[in-house]
Parts: sequence; C-alpha cells; structure tokens
Amino acid sequence: MKYFRRFCRHIREGFVGVKRHFGMAFSASSAVTITLLLVGVFTVFAANMAYLTKEIEQSISLVALIDYGTDAGRITALKNDIEAIEGVDHVVFRDKEEELDFYIQEYGKDESSLAEFSENYRGEDNPFHDTFIIYAVDGIDMENIKNTVAGMSGISSVQDGGSNTYVLINILHTTRYAGGIIILALIALAVYLIYNTIKITIATRKDEIWIMRNVGAKNGYIRAPFLVEGIIIGIFGSLLPIAVIVYGYHRLYEMTGGVLAGVIQLIPPMPFIVYVALILLAIGIFVGFMGSYISVCKFLRLTR
Repeated sequence: MKYFRRFCRHIREGFVGVKRHFGMAFSASSAVTITLLLVGVFTVFAANMAYLTKEIEQSISLVALIDYGTDAGRITALKNDIEAIEGVDHVVFRDKEEELDFYIQEYGKDESSLAEFSENYRGEDNPFHDTFIIYAVDGIDMENIKNTVAGMSGISSVQDGGSNTYVLINILHTTRYAGGIIILALIALAVYLIYNTIKITIATRKDEIWIMRNVGAKNGYIRAPFLVEGIIIGIFGSLLPIAVIVYGYHRLYEMTGGVLAGVIQLIPPMPFIVYVALILLAIGIFVGFMGSYISVCKFLRLTR
C-alpha cells in the first residue's frame, strides 16, 4: 500500500511539474511532435516501400526442370524434399503439357502459328520438362535454394533469371534496411531534443532538487517525478502526429484507390494505421522517458 501511494504521488507530482513549467513542457512536447511527425511520415513511406519490395521479391521464383522420364512417385518425393529446404515458402508443380500451354500463352503472338505449334508438340513430341516453380520466403535465400535444388538427383537444371535477379533482390533488401536505419536516426534525434529541453527544465529547478536532497530524499525518489513528466510530454507530443498520420493516410488511400502513381500498391489502412499509431505512441513514451532519464541522472551525478 505504501508503494502504491508513493507511485500515485510521483504521478501527481509529474502532472504538477508539467503544469508549473508549462512553457518548458510545451517546448519539449513541440520538439517531440515535430520529430514524431517526421518519424510517422517516414514510417508510413518505409512500410509501404517494404510492402512493395516484399511483393516484388515474393513474385520472383526459381524454375527447376525435372529429368525426362521421372516417375510420379519420384516427383512427389522431390517436391517434398524441396519444400523441406530452409527458406522455401511453397512449390508448384507443372507438368510438361501445362508448361507448353504457359509458353504459348506468354510468348505466342500469331494465332495460326500457335495452333500449329500446339498441335505438333503435344503428347510424346512435347519438348518441355515437367517443372517445379519454387517460391522463397525471403529473396535473399534464393541463391542458396537454387544451389541445393540443382544438386538433387532427378533435377536437370534450375533457372533463376540470371545475375540481375540477385542484384534486384539485394537492392530491395537495401531499401528496406535503409528505411529502418533512417527511422532509428529520427528516434535518436527525438531523444536528443527532449534531453536538451528537459536538461534546461531541471537546471531551472536545481534549488528544488537541492532541498529534496538535504531532507534525505534518495536519487530514485527525486528522479521519479521527472520521469513521469517526460512520459507525459512524450504522450502529448505524439497526439498530433498520430492524428495527422491516421487522417492523412486514410485520405491518401481513398484518393488514390490504394495505388500510388499507378505502380505502388498501398497497404490497406486497417489495421496498418492502428499499428502505426501505437508505434508513434510507444516512441513518444520512450523518447520522453529516455530524454528525462538521461538528463536527470546526469544532473544528479554532477550535484552529488
């Protein structure tokens, strides 16, 4: 009960501190708002780019040609072995007749020549292989999967689209990682901004801290109200960015029909935008807490 009362006291003192030093609190909150707005916009952009690159990546496949004359039992066993390879998402089997149909559909232009081609290469005269179309969970595993499948007995060859395929996959991965790094950099900037603002606030209240110390208050007791203030500042600083991002993304999705510039497929707003709002709130709380914690701990060490 004693600890609960102390906890409530710290919460109350945190709100009182924000009220008494509203100017400083507003300044810190504004810094968080501006930074989180940037974080929110870039998070939405980076998430949609990651969504697009993942869609492209997952559409890339390997085509494994099965040796002529391989029986159905061996084909089933091969399919199971390929699906068991680490990084394989799923495998689609196409027999040679389906391969012929696919070739005609994809590359045929002249209907008369297509009909002749289809008629002459059916049945035993069909030159195509039975094939496995292999899709990876992550494109970065594609090369390893190709090498493993190519070494299997019963596989004639594995087609992967050439070296440009792996260049594209690396570009897509780099794009996703770059987005994450920029977001982390913006979060670090938010912590730095609130740290400097809280540091000024603490400096203006050094007499209050000295009095608390002289009456025997421990560092944890002195620190707690400042941490609560930081969390409050972080929460208030996140409200406007959340409102702007939620409303703005909904409007953007409605106006574009979910497709930006005719190419970029946007993530459906729900539940995506809820996750973004929760992330921004969590970041606001985190940067408020960390900015306050770092500044007050540094001040307490200097005045020990």
